[in-house]
Amino acid sequence: MSRTIAITGATGFIGGMLAKRLASAGWHIRALVRTVSLGKRPKDIEPEWVVGDLDDMESLERLVAGVDAIVHCAGAVRGASQDDFDRINTDGVARLVKIAAEQNPAPRFLLLSSLAAREPQLSFYAASKRNGEKALALHSGNMFWGIFRPPAVYGPGDREMLPLFQWMFRGLAPLIGSAKNRVSLLYVEDLADAIISWLDNGKHSECFYELHDGHQSGYSWQEIIDVVQRLNGKSVVRVNIPVSFVKLIASVNL
Repeated sequence: MSRTIAITGATGFIGGMLAKRLASAGWHIRALVRTVSLGKRPKDIEPEWVVGDLDDMESLERLVAGVDAIVHCAGAVRGASQDDFDRINTDGVARLVKIAAEQNPAPRFLLLSSLAAREPQLSFYAASKRNGEKALALHSGNMFWGIFRPPAVYGPGDREMLPLFQWMFRGLAPLIGSAKNRVSLLYVEDLADAIISWLDNGKHSECFYELHDGHQSGYSWQEIIDVVQRLNGKSVVRVNIPVSFVKLIASVNL
């Protein structure tokens, strides 16, 4: 008998890939979608769509009713204030968790957080992700739950890392801060497969998983530049961008 899973963020980069992989693995997909996102629905699959958002308790109840598992991928990555991020990344988690915990039997619940949650003092986004993790722990009741903290995710459909890679293939590498800084990366299909593995085999509740691609210490920017130069057959020039300039841009939310 097919298992049913509820997904938020299924019209997004990670959630869309996850929905496709889960459908291939035999899961029945029920996905939350805002009306404005209907045109972004993933191709090749046809989930059971629940129209609504994380502020709509009725749509959340329809989303989770009778499901075997929930994967919460939806999240805010841009905003001008802490409240902008908390509304989705903290309050939205709390509402979904509360409703899920009331189900009988309660589903398994996986929260897709971020490696940024390690250091909540660094940004509004990081703080909201850490607060979302706390909301899950606080309101989970007897649910079996886990938290994934992926690093920067790349792959087909990515819009965050892609501009940087495109600049590198044009011959320029705009780098923030020191060239010695390191970055962790994870391919989107690997993340989706890790989620499916947790759904199928996860035996420990209330666990955090910090994911990486086998390079536990991440990559230096020079290592990434070397890969691009090898693939592209031409040199890449580093352009260092001061951290102070980035903070100024972020402060006015450009």
